Amino acid sequence: MTAKEKPIADKILHKIRKAITDYGMITNEEPIMVGLSGGKDSLTLLEMLVKFHRSSKYKYNLGAGHIALGNNQEEDEKNCAILADYCKELGVPFFAKQTNISEIIFDIRKESNPCALCAKMRRGALNNLARENGFTKVALGHHLDDVLETLLLKLFFEGNIDSFKPVSWLSNMEITVIRPLIYVKENEVIRYANYATLPIITSTCPADGYTKRQDMKEILAAIEKLSPGCKDRALSALQNLAGNSWNIKEASKL
Repeated sequence: MTAKEKPIADKILHKIRKAITDYGMITNEEPIMVGLSGGKDSLTLLEMLVKFHRSSKYKYNLGAGHIALGNNQEEDEKNCAILADYCKELGVPFFAKQTNISEIIFDIRKESNPCALCAKMRRGALNNLARENGFTKVALGHHLDDVLETLLLKLFFEGNIDSFKPVSWLSNMEITVIRPLIYVKENEVIRYANYATLPIITSTCPADGYTKRQDMKEILAAIEKLSPGCKDRALSALQNLAGNSWNIKEASKL
């Protein structure tokens, strides 16, 4: 680790510790599978949970699960090999599952807005992969920008002030989903990914970059220029809103 890399790694790890503590994400020895897409977010999350494990009082088994979408079989095999080698270097067991999600979304259903259904199918496949291999927790790499983009989507398109949950219990799967990066900004993830030269896999999704979420990302960036620090304030507003999954006071009582 270079001298420049260490401060950003420490900063991200500090924020992950806070999120884990605030929302009780890791409280026992339940094995955790990180959803490893191969993007900067999931790769950063995996490395940070490895680092957290080394210094944490919680001694959990950690694994990584990759869902291949079936866009291109040759690329899927290449990506799985890259991620498998990366996980081997970290000493983390790697699990992969080939799917035909891309065919269902784009060829069979011909979805004009594919992201929501694709995300749902990927999460379902990942949860199944976790259960099949004895993991009862799944960690996803959603960061603070994802939180706020989802907040804007729900606000503008659903008339609802909320975002995805920091911790979710899926009773039908008997899986707990956690999101330890929720306090980490996307630019911090980018800085770490660059310093650590993570083996980032380029997305082959036909809809990549052409989504409503991308629109929200651009809106959020524009607001940040007008009001620096707005992301932290928006998170605080979400956490202070009574009766939702983000309320920090209610979460501390669980």
